[in-house]
Formats: sequence, C-alpha cells, structure tokens
Amino acid sequence: MTVYMFPGQGSQFPGMAKELYDNNETARELFERANEILGFRITDIMFNGTAEELKQTDVTQPAIFLHSVILAMCSPEFKPDMVAGHSLGEFSALTAVGALDFEDGLRLVAIRARAMQKACEQTPGTMAAVLAMPAEKIEEICAGVDGVVVPANYNCEGQVVISGECNAVAEAVRMLKEAGARRALPLPVGGAFHSPLMQSAAEELAAGIESVEFKTPTCPIYQNVTALPTMDPAVIKANLLAQLTAPVKWTQSVVNMVADGADNFVECGPGKVLQGLVSKIAGPEVAVGQL
Repeated sequence: MTVYMFPGQGSQFPGMAKELYDNNETARELFERANEILGFRITDIMFNGTAEELKQTDVTQPAIFLHSVILAMCSPEFKPDMVAGHSLGEFSALTAVGALDFEDGLRLVAIRARAMQKACEQTPGTMAAVLAMPAEKIEEICAGVDGVVVPANYNCEGQVVISGECNAVAEAVRMLKEAGARRALPLPVGGAFHSPLMQSAAEELAAGIESVEFKTPTCPIYQNVTALPTMDPAVIKANLLAQLTAPVKWTQSVVNMVADGADNFVECGPGKVLQGLVSKIAGPEVAVGQL
C-alpha cells in the first residue's frame, strides 16, 4: 500500500516549484489563483526570492503548501491508499485528498502562518533537537524543568525536538546532555512551535477552522495529534484544532501505517526530509521515493 506524505516548514528552497509552474498549465492556473487569494505574488518569492525571504513564516508555510498540493493535483499517478503530513504538511495532505477545498486549505495555512508569527513575537520561545536518547527519558527531564518545555516532534527513533520558553529549553538542553544525550542543539527557529506557547495562535486558527467545511477524504489520513487513521470530518477537525499546541507524533504515525500495510512511502513536495525519517523508522523493508 502506498502512503503519500507531505513535508512541513524547513523544506523550502529558492526556485521551488518553478518547473511545475513552467511546464504545466493546470499548475500555472492554480498558482495564479493562489496569488489572488493571498493578495501578493507568492510565486515571485518562491521562484526568484532569497532563502532569507522564503524563511519568513507567512511566506514559508503557504509556499510549501502550494508546492505540495499543486504537485499532487497535477500528477496522474497520485493515488494514495493513505496520507500523512508533518505539522504544516497535514493541511497539504487534507487538501490533496479532498477533505479541504484548495481555497479553504490555502486560507487556513495563511491564517496559521500569521497567527504563529504573531505568537512568536508575543511570547518568544525556541526549539532544540535531541539525539540518541529515549523519548521517555526526554519527557521525564522536560517535566522536571522549571518553566514551559515539552517534546514537540517525535521525528524518528533517537531524534526528538523539544519546544518552549528560551530559558526552559536552555536548561533542558543542559540537563539532557548531562543525562547522556549524544547531542542537544538549539534550532534556528522563530518560536516554540507545537507547545503551549502557541495557544494564542491555536485560538486564532480555530476561528478559521470552524468557518470552513471539512469533507470525507478519499483515503485515511494519519494525523499528527493521535498518529491514528481517520476519514471522519469531525475527528479530522478536532485533531487539527489541537495540532498547534500538541506534539507531532511522526514516529508513531509511520509505525502505525506500516502495521496497517504500508510498504511504499512517497514524499510529495519540496525536500527529502520525510523519506530520511521513514527509512530510519521502518528500515529497508519499505520503499521510499519522491513524487
């Protein structure tokens, strides 16, 4: 069974999706529609902008969403048995399999990006990657730190990202190294994503989520919050509402997809990050590739 998986923030690059725009008329029409919906020419930044310009959250998130979704919509071979997306990628996945309309998906991503940017400015925070330490031990150490710091991304066995207040993350990094983590390194991010510090952004996004219609997707989606499959629009919506302040259970999602018969994982969008994570989680018995 084939899984299509959709990347999150960090996979953007200058010139992304330009080939798709240049060579496919349907793609071109969708990109131009996106420019109108967003109220600025995001394609100019995607194709000709600098890495710095592309790094701004309110550009990054819609850019990755558009690259991923339009690629899926324009590829006749896009016939998933299941889908999953990493953080932002969950919105791409839901749109690609028809749970969200293209316009609604894009609008929600734009709201999400602006709300996250605002939350970062209101409550500065950071994230750090922790390597070669059991997730349970990381959870235990974070729980013992004074201040807000929580596991935010379970990326693969031996790679967990923590998120929270700057001082609390710094203290957790110190304690994790002392406890034997091979590396615990701060990440160059603008805020504490997937932590309680995103509560104000989650509330802002909730208003947007409540205003759009969710439909039954064409196949099950394994969502970040639960790592479980669903095709129920009400469940999808509830999990999306919780997503910004909850951890991304990517490791658990991949394990569950493999248990349910997945043996071919195809990344849809910019970058190859998810292929690397799947290979580490599921090993050589699954195939990984790019759309």
